[in-house]
Amino acid sequence: MDAKKLFTDTLVGQIRALDQFGTWVNKSNEDLLKEKYVKTKEELKNIPIIADIDEMQTQDIRLIYQAIALAFEKITGVMCSVVMEMSHEGFGRVVVFAEDIVLCEKGFKDAHRFSFRTLEKLEEEGEKLLIKAQEK
Repeated sequence: MDAKKLFTDTLVGQIRALDQFGTWVNKSNEDLLKEKYVKTKEELKNIPIIADIDEMQTQDIRLIYQAIALAFEKITGVMCSVVMEMSHEGFGRVVVFAEDIVLCEKGFKDAHRFSFRTLEKLEEEGEKLLIKAQEK
């Protein structure tokens, strides 16, 4: 399966699994991903440089890395874990590992501004992380 499609399908599955009240049932997968992860430059200008990150934003970031872990598990059969620590100020780190191998890691500052400019950029990032994880 195509790494980009596997990542996207897994991420959407993770998001929809958390929709306990059916809020997103009528949204297309594309619209759902855009709403959660895509911000234009103009939208970013409206977000303060210094601000606290809310629980929902932290969860949205974590879902990307959980999708990488789950997609890697689907490909290899090797169980993965995601460890994420984030301060209320938006500083933190996420690590995805399988056994004793770190598949990917990322440090954050200003995580409340975390986003992608386009849906394609989100898909490309997921594909890149998944392919890089497979090489390890």
